[in-house]
Amino acid sequence: MASIVAKSAAHIHRHAPQQMPRILATVVISKRHSSQDLPAMKRGRGGRSSFSGIVATVFGASGFVGRYVCNRLGKIGSQVVVPYRGDPYEVERLRLCGDLGQVLFFPYFLNDEEAVRKVMKYSNVVINLVGREWETRNYDFDAVHVEGARRIARLARESGVEKLIHFSSLNASPTPQPIYSKEGSKFLRSKWEGELAVREEFPAATIFRPADIYGQEDRFLRYYANFWRRAHGTIPLWKKGDATIKQPVYVQDVAQGVVNAIKDPMAVGQTYELVGPERYYLADLVDYFYRVMRFRNVKRSYLSPLFRMKAYAMNMAPAEPLYSAHKLEKEFVTDITTGCPTLEDLGVKLTRLEDRAPWELKPWRQGAYYEEYLGEFVDPIPPPTASVH
Repeated sequence: MASIVAKSAAHIHRHAPQQMPRILATVVISKRHSSQDLPAMKRGRGGRSSFSGIVATVFGASGFVGRYVCNRLGKIGSQVVVPYRGDPYEVERLRLCGDLGQVLFFPYFLNDEEAVRKVMKYSNVVINLVGREWETRNYDFDAVHVEGARRIARLARESGVEKLIHFSSLNASPTPQPIYSKEGSKFLRSKWEGELAVREEFPAATIFRPADIYGQEDRFLRYYANFWRRAHGTIPLWKKGDATIKQPVYVQDVAQGVVNAIKDPMAVGQTYELVGPERYYLADLVDYFYRVMRFRNVKRSYLSPLFRMKAYAMNMAPAEPLYSAHKLEKEFVTDITTGCPTLEDLGVKLTRLEDRAPWELKPWRQGAYYEEYLGEFVDPIPPPTASVH
């Protein structure tokens, strides 16, 4: 385009030297690294073919919650940048979350600052969903939840990112409730230290503290439904589950909360505790899950020393462990809210566990391939709710 304008100007100058000035105009061309006002570029009616003004980098997009967050962002016409490590085939299906060309993929390494900086270069929103429930040879909890979170927050601030949403965990504390070890859950302690690191590097960050999240391919319902979690027809639980209260939250509600927090200017700098609408004793939840799955002979039991030894041995598994000592330590901590805002303050209508659990647990139901008649089986009795202390 510039060459066409230059040729046209030269042609006019040759044919009318007396009528035209020697210089028509001065054009200053600068390389723009990022948009200064992406929200002003909104267009469309809010669907996936619109542009919402949001360009979001989603770290941890290939995980359980990340897939739902990408889907919600793409649904409203956002551009989503997906950093990934490992095989690109693990994230390629996320391309369908957005319109053509609106979901972009970049390989990265959490310890590579240049790669992390590059994937958020053009974004005005960064969402950090990176986390693990078990440690590996390459990444322990501190490397992921503390140092990795600090690095993302610092580079987001240096890159001029407007909003950072960081996922921590409910019950994160410098002194978690001890279950087996005197120090309590290392996972929860590292999450607390990660919050402090993020606040130090990006004070305006929005921090989410989710309780146990359930949904398709979760690690809550599937965890208790797994064959290996029940040993010889029993479910080993700390104090048989009678001393633990849980308040699980539905994954779609969490994803909607992320979108609402991005749009809400009052969410900047806030800490939200993401919990479901009801509280339950873990014992009642597990009993309900097995009623839904139509297991009649599975009973709750105390955690035996043998089961705990197996959990510690699972820590050395080369792949994702079915359960581990870290998981057991975190599993039996009672969910406690501290008065921070919740999903309801973000305008999210919460989903009841009883409305989703039968559907989510259907693949693990006994006789799952049996086509029953309408009304052949009695609907399972919902779990009783626990009083709020």
